[in-house]
Amino acid sequence: MKEKAYIHDNEYYYSIIRKNIKKFRLEKNLTQQDLADMTEMSREYICDIENEKRNKHLTIAVLGRISEALGIDIADFFKVNKF
Repeated sequence: MKEKAYIHDNEYYYSIIRKNIKKFRLEKNLTQQDLADMTEMSREYICDIENEKRNKHLTIAVLGRISEALGIDIADFFKVNKF
């Protein structure tokens, strides 16, 4: 019998993306307000994205805006790091 490949759920990937957004933002010494201003989003929205307890989902377009503002390849948000 062929083994089924393990597939992670959406929350797994959202968790990785959230952590990476915060990590890259902090590496660039930016506040949530700085990133909000750079992406023309509200600070509250950036906070919601980064905060796992708020369970805020984001679109690929929003992720693209954040990646452009941070100067990060969008694929880097999906890399699993040891946090």
